[in-house]
Amino acid sequence: MQFENLNISEPLQRALIKEGYKTPTPIQAEAIPHLLKGEDLMGIAQTGTGKTAAFVLPVLQRMAEKEKVAAPGVPRALVLAPTRELAAQIDASFGTYGQFLRFRHAAVYGGVNQGPQVRALSRGVDALVATPGRLLDLMEQGHINLKEIEFFVLDEADRMLDMGFANDVRKIVSALPKKRHSLFFAATMSKEIGDLAGRLLIRPVRIEVAPQATTVESVEQRILFVDQNKKDALLLGLLQQKNLKRVLVFTRTKRRADKVASVLSKNRIRSDSIHGNKSQNQRTHALNGFKSGRLQVLVATDIAARGIDVEDISHVINYDLPNEAESYVHRIGRTGRAGATGTAYSFCAADERNFLRDIERLTRGKIEEMDHRYHSEYAKNAVGSAAKPAPKRSRGMSRSARQEGVSRSGPRKARRPAGHR
Repeated sequence: MQFENLNISEPLQRALIKEGYKTPTPIQAEAIPHLLKGEDLMGIAQTGTGKTAAFVLPVLQRMAEKEKVAAPGVPRALVLAPTRELAAQIDASFGTYGQFLRFRHAAVYGGVNQGPQVRALSRGVDALVATPGRLLDLMEQGHINLKEIEFFVLDEADRMLDMGFANDVRKIVSALPKKRHSLFFAATMSKEIGDLAGRLLIRPVRIEVAPQATTVESVEQRILFVDQNKKDALLLGLLQQKNLKRVLVFTRTKRRADKVASVLSKNRIRSDSIHGNKSQNQRTHALNGFKSGRLQVLVATDIAARGIDVEDISHVINYDLPNEAESYVHRIGRTGRAGATGTAYSFCAADERNFLRDIERLTRGKIEEMDHRYHSEYAKNAVGSAAKPAPKRSRGMSRSARQEGVSRSGPRKARRPAGHR
């Protein structure tokens, strides 16, 4: 099947040809016909499957058919994304695919001055891409009104809930008109995700382009058992190999991401880190350096990596195994895209052994072990309390208070996730 077989309009066809796109991905081929008919859709698709174009193309086409002009601060289409990087990427896709259409698009997200975003809204925006926190802020300030939304897309809904945006999403949805075209995308399906979809969608078409939590067949996976204090040496040794050209390294915490990037830089490996505590300018600079090839290695946390769309990543290295097995699938899916092959190396220390068991249970396969000079039999054979992280100790809290999640100074107020206002 070619894009021309999907009844896509001539201006969009022209943009696709200019960008060199001829053949739709499976989710594009399945979703676009339903979306052009105006049907609600629930898509289960992982990052890298082409889902952004699957909703951007039909939304652009249906907006163009109505020839309606958006009023200042009153967008026609809203795409909600969990991170700044993903919001910027989706906004860029609207510009790429809609380059031969007359329409306006903008992205609003935290970490940057809201002034330019407010000015863009005041000129009228047809398609708005937003992170929940900044969108609510601008709504409360009177800069955005969602009463005329015709198309609503909730992208990466599972990550949205993981990041604590459930209440924000509900507030935003309550401000939308009842009559609208709604699209819902998630990489995994859970009861909570199903309940949210049930509240948002009306008789939706469900499309699942691959079995949930299956790993990409084009990715060669290897597990390396190593003690925690030998991980730096192991990483440096791997990065000396010539075939590791563009490497995405995952850590479990922001502090660890900075530490690993610092170790690499001191050893003259071009690297940088990206996580929620970095400013938007710092994150953009690091990401652009990685895309351009100026950086060989980008060290990231799971949340910051959402929305990273970089081609030709040769290797993914899990410096720390994720404590959620589903995150492993998301991580290694960053390589081996578009017909290319990729490699995923995962370091496993003794206190991560249970995480590895969860991953292999989810992916229904045993990851092949790789020999190396820092191999640890202790890590390989860890069981019981040695196979899981030691419990964290909290300062200034009694044991009973820690169990209840209450400090001596009283309960903490819930806050929005930092860095996403």
